[in-house]
Amino acid sequence: MKTGRKVRDLGVLPGPVLLFGGPCSNLEATRALRAWARARGIDAAHTICTGDVVAYCASPRETVAEIRDWGVRVVAGNCEQRLAAQAPGCGCGFAPGSTCDRLSAGWYAHAGAELGGDERGWMADLPEIATFTHAGRRHAVIHGGATDISRFLWPSSREVEFAEEVAAITALAGPVETVVAGHCGLAFRRRVAGVEWINAGAVGMPPNDGAPETRFALLEEGRASIHRLAYDHRAACAAMVAAGLTQGYERALVSGYWPSEDVLPPDLRRAARASG
Repeated sequence: MKTGRKVRDLGVLPGPVLLFGGPCSNLEATRALRAWARARGIDAAHTICTGDVVAYCASPRETVAEIRDWGVRVVAGNCEQRLAAQAPGCGCGFAPGSTCDRLSAGWYAHAGAELGGDERGWMADLPEIATFTHAGRRHAVIHGGATDISRFLWPSSREVEFAEEVAAITALAGPVETVVAGHCGLAFRRRVAGVEWINAGAVGMPPNDGAPETRFALLEEGRASIHRLAYDHRAACAAMVAAGLTQGYERALVSGYWPSEDVLPPDLRRAARASG
C-alpha cells in the first residue's frame, strides 16, 4: 500500500450533501449537475466529487475550469494523478490488451494535449481521501480503493474485497461508518464489511443500462439516494465527434451502452442481465 497519502478533513457538513463522480470531460453533464445543485440551494462546500474529472469526453480543459469555478471538493482519481505526473496511460486498471485498455489511448492523449501546467498543478494538490461528518456519521470519500486508486469494486464484488478497503481507509484516516467511492461507473448502495458503501456513479458516462441519463448521489438526514441526471447528451456526443474522439464512447452517450463490457464482471454484462 502506498503511504503518505493526502487525507483532507472537510469538517461537519449539515444539510444535503451532493456526491458525484466521473465528470469524464463531459462539460454538458457537469453544467447540468451544477444547475441541479443551484436550483436546490446546495452549496459547493457541500458538494464532493470522487475524481476522474477528466476522461473519455471532449472537453477536459473546460470541465476542469467548470469544476474549479464551481468550487466543489474533489478527491483525486487515477486520471488526475496520471495527468498531473504526465505519466503515459490513464492508469484506469483495465486489463492489458482489453478493448477498454486500447480505447483509452485515444481519449487520454486528447486530455493530455488539452491540459496545461495550471490544470496539472491543481490535480497534483488533490487529496486521495476526504473525510467529513454528516448526521453524526463519519464518512470517507475515495476514488476506487484505498489500497489501489484504480481498484474496481462492483455491486457484486465479494465482501472480503470491501473489507480490505475499509481496513485500509481506517488505517489511513481513522474509523468511518460510510464510504463514498466512484471509479467503476455504476452507482450503487451496499451494506458491507461493517459500513454503508455508496458508489456515486459517474455523471459523465451512463451506467451501461441502455439510457443516456447518468447518476449521482445525495445525502439527506443521514440517508443516501441515487438520482438520474438528464442533460444535453447529444451536444456532448457532437463535441466528441468534432474533437475526433470516435472510438465508441461518443455513441455510448446516446445509446447508454459502453463500447466494451470487458471491464465488467460477467454477471453485470447485458447478456447476464437479460437472461436474469
